[in-house]
Amino acid sequence: MAEMISTQIDLSPSAMKVLEKRYLKKDEDGKTIEGPVDLFRRVARAVASVELNYGKSDAEISSLEDRFYALMTSLKFLPNSPTLMNAGRRLGQLSACFVLPVEDSMESIFDAVKNAALIHKSGGGTGFSFSNLRPKGDIVGSTKGVSSGPISFMTVFDSATEAIKQGGTRRGANMGILRVDHPDILDFISAKDNISKLNNFNLSVALTDVFMKAIEKDEEYDLINPHTKKPVRRLKARSVFNLIVNHAWKNGEPGVIFMDRINQFNPTPAAGQIESTNPCGEQPLLPYESCNLGSINLARFVNANSTEARKQGSAGAGSEMIDWDGLRETVRLSVHFLDNVIDINKYPMRKIEEATKANRKIGLGVMGWADMLIQLGIPYNSVEASKLASEVMKFIQAESKKQSAFLAVERGVFPNFEESIYTDDMAVRNATTTTIAPTGTLSIIAGCSSGIEPLFAVSFVRNVLEGTKMYEVNPHFERIAKERGIWSKELIERIAEKGSLKDIDEVPEDVKKTFITAHDISPLDHVRMQAAFQKHVDNAVSKTVNFSHNACPKDVEDVYFLAYGLGCKGLTVYRDGSREEQVLSTGQTAKQEAEKEAVQPTIKITPRKRPEVIKGTTRLMKTGCGNLYVTINEDAEGNLFELFTQMGKAGGCASSQAEAIGRLVSLAFRSNIEPIEIEKQLRGISCHSPAWANGGKIASCSDAISKAVERYMERGNKSNGNGSHPKKEKAIFSGACPDCGGAVEHEGGCAVCRDCGFTKCS
Repeated sequence: MAEMISTQIDLSPSAMKVLEKRYLKKDEDGKTIEGPVDLFRRVARAVASVELNYGKSDAEISSLEDRFYALMTSLKFLPNSPTLMNAGRRLGQLSACFVLPVEDSMESIFDAVKNAALIHKSGGGTGFSFSNLRPKGDIVGSTKGVSSGPISFMTVFDSATEAIKQGGTRRGANMGILRVDHPDILDFISAKDNISKLNNFNLSVALTDVFMKAIEKDEEYDLINPHTKKPVRRLKARSVFNLIVNHAWKNGEPGVIFMDRINQFNPTPAAGQIESTNPCGEQPLLPYESCNLGSINLARFVNANSTEARKQGSAGAGSEMIDWDGLRETVRLSVHFLDNVIDINKYPMRKIEEATKANRKIGLGVMGWADMLIQLGIPYNSVEASKLASEVMKFIQAESKKQSAFLAVERGVFPNFEESIYTDDMAVRNATTTTIAPTGTLSIIAGCSSGIEPLFAVSFVRNVLEGTKMYEVNPHFERIAKERGIWSKELIERIAEKGSLKDIDEVPEDVKKTFITAHDISPLDHVRMQAAFQKHVDNAVSKTVNFSHNACPKDVEDVYFLAYGLGCKGLTVYRDGSREEQVLSTGQTAKQEAEKEAVQPTIKITPRKRPEVIKGTTRLMKTGCGNLYVTINEDAEGNLFELFTQMGKAGGCASSQAEAIGRLVSLAFRSNIEPIEIEKQLRGISCHSPAWANGGKIASCSDAISKAVERYMERGNKSNGNGSHPKKEKAIFSGACPDCGGAVEHEGGCAVCRDCGFTKCS
């Protein structure tokens, strides 16, 4: 196997963990067969090979390969995950974002289901507008039957996504959009009241200018049947808006998309109207279009003497301390990289290839924004920060357009150029060049803050195994704390308990202002930052507006109006602790939850008695200690009842421990504890002797038992008789990672685990 770590790549232990789990090539037994150096060289070589199509020599191609390799290994730029995973490999599908049309016919609906399955299998996420489907109860002319409506068909898409799972490296993710003037809009807004449904979807309501004006005037607006194009009834705009607000306050969904504004900036209006976006909302696309994204790590473009300049109070030091020349070079090389990706990409469908190459949209964005501000000593929620955000993104936008124009001279404009908003004075290769996407796993690899989000926490507990706490500390804070003489283990533990520096007395005020976290910032300031970047972004900006648990629906309403007024194209909100059973990653909220539980009455649980006859199955699980046979039985009602284990090698410590775990799991089953909770507790526990089977890692006997329980549940969505049938995805919304059990952060319009790199949004 190639060397795992190169001195040329500054990778943290967390980055290595994510790369090994999700990106590095593995053999049929799940064993890693390449290292980070090999990965980046593989990607650079594949993307540079496109130059052969444009008459470049072998020497020129080799030189560009080295430049692409240096670009990525310096961690100044990373392409979206499918490119890192698949470039130079057999699959070769490199796009993250797709939008598929769903027209009002059974053929179109199930074609879209099939095409989405192909995309999910290849590692992409899909966006759909269901606004063209006739409403529930409408008469279907061909059969005289009754339409079941968009939401019932969405469950078909959801089930198909559930079945694919994208091979375990990238999970399926969908965006479901419905126009606010669709007759079924009220059902759509409340579609996720049942948390066991549509878990593979993000939902957003497409708000129109007509609707927003009707709210302002406190008027009614028309609901329009998409089949007949005629109004069918009227609703009070304010009442519908209040319903959206209250559901977003309750659990973060649905989000909102300002669809008329998106089409106002549609670069190719003659080619069609935009109806949907990708799963996180930052990439509006025409039907069948895909987009290739990449992000620049802004933390790498702060001059080393910036801190000293800020201490001396240098005027305009924020802007002056940025390496603009280095940023310019990186932007231009990144645009070249992403344009090449369009050519080398192996598209899952011919229609997608044709639509993508017709407009050649790319989306260059940023990450490490909070780190840049910290290095410059600028508070995230300051006017200075918003001004700098606008300046930085304006620069990136301008330089990306210059590089696209350069490529147009060399390679030609995009085919739909004559139908676009561009003029001959600005002939470009790409219809769009900028997007700000969530960078959950990419930012872990790059060792920086995610997207344009503020810090999630200054210090937090990364994982808890066998009672051992592992603290993660922001490296900039560690450096400053040591310089100021306030560093101590006790300080870090107290910060991790709270997540922020807000009430830590020994931390100086200027440090507190610089290291401000997502929940220390007002929701309105979150929106202002999003708007500052949106001014100079072709597509859209993915960001989460965080609210405290005590926020009220009126607070959510205020940010929606502010976002609309400041020119944002959409908005995602998340109120801390709003999703059921949330496990928070800072001790403060966990303490509040414990206090809430303390006032509940004590309930004594008596395990169910075993019936005489019981049925089940036995599954062979390969572990580092040998073959483990796991038998799971259920009672007559189909509730999981007991679990037995048998080691292939008789006796020994491993065998006795597996038997003990089986007895405790059986006791939990018989006490009506949901299997997913048991599986979550056992998942990911490691021992000194892991094994690989079916392309996946078995970390220990405990981990093997958890996987056996999981696979048994997948056979029929098994529960334990308490009235709920939670899927594995429920854990995503609860704040616990379904892969490793770590804490999930809501950022960039997505949910991301900083422990293992799991992301809900593909």
